[in-house]
This record gives sequence, C-alpha cells and structure tokens, in this order.
Amino acid sequence: MTEQTYRWRRLDHPGLELMRITAREDAVEARSTIIDAGETPFALRCHWRLDGDWRSRLLRIEREDGHSLTIERREHGWRIDGEERPELADCLEIDVSATPFCNGLALRGLKHQPSELTALYVDAADLSVQPSRQRYDFVGPQRWRYVDLGVADGFRALLDFDTDGLVMRYEGLFERV
Repeated sequence: MTEQTYRWRRLDHPGLELMRITAREDAVEARSTIIDAGETPFALRCHWRLDGDWRSRLLRIEREDGHSLTIERREHGWRIDGEERPELADCLEIDVSATPFCNGLALRGLKHQPSELTALYVDAADLSVQPSRQRYDFVGPQRWRYVDLGVADGFRALLDFDTDGLVMRYEGLFERV
C-alpha cells in the first residue's frame, strides 16, 4: 500500500485542492478538499473509490452547504444518487470541473492513446451532471493536449503529467504545488 498527498492551485482565480491517494494492488482511494474562491465560491469534499486499473467505481461529493452527489459505476452505465441514468451509459470516466485529477483517469481509460471519449461531466459549482465529449492528443512525453468537444466546446489546454499519470500543470487552470 502506498499513500501520497498532492496539492493543486488554481491559476485563473484563487483556489486550492488537497488530495490524499491511497493505492493498493486491487483498489485506489482518493480523498480531496477543494476550495474555489472564483466568481461563484464553493468548497467540496470528494471521496473517490477506484478499481486497480484506476477506473472510477464510486464518487461521493459533498458541498459545504450540505448538498451532495453520489456517482456509482454500474455494469452497463451509471447511477446518480441511486437513480439509473441511461443517457450517461456511454461515459468512460467522470470529469469533475474543479479538479485536474480526472484528466489522468481519462487518459488511463484511453490506455494513454490519443482518442476521443464521452465523460460524465460534473459541474462542481452546482453538482449538475451531463455527458460531454473530449479529446486527448499526444504532444510529447508526459504532455497531452486536452480538447473539449462538449460542454465547453472549443476549449483547449496543454497538460503535463508526472510519471504516475497525475497532472503537474494544466495550462491556464491548475498547477501542482
């Protein structure tokens, strides 16, 4: 078992995430606290349960105002707050808007091959969910270009990853501290 702590700061406005990842051979658990002091400030606690291949199995998000969201991967799709959501069945992985952690999960899901995917996008400010298309283009060793083809259509950013597959720098939005 290994435990590691990561911190990311926002680059576009004040904000910080503190994440603790515990990895075992057959499962990974990640717990984070996110404070976003942007135009619509919020704070979140996220608890991820991943399988040994780093695929999301369960995510619980709690906002400081008491609102929460539970996302669970099922055999043929996703369950949101206990309710089956067939329109999310094609989603490969979860993408929470307030953390760069998700980009590493998406790349693992794509087996580190340039490709497109549909993500289960979570707007962290209001905890709404919807499918959203994304593309990852290989740029160089540990560097990828993220292209949003859905919710934020046309948005692009360069992402630098460490050797563990976690974001070091997300152009214009996040950087590891």
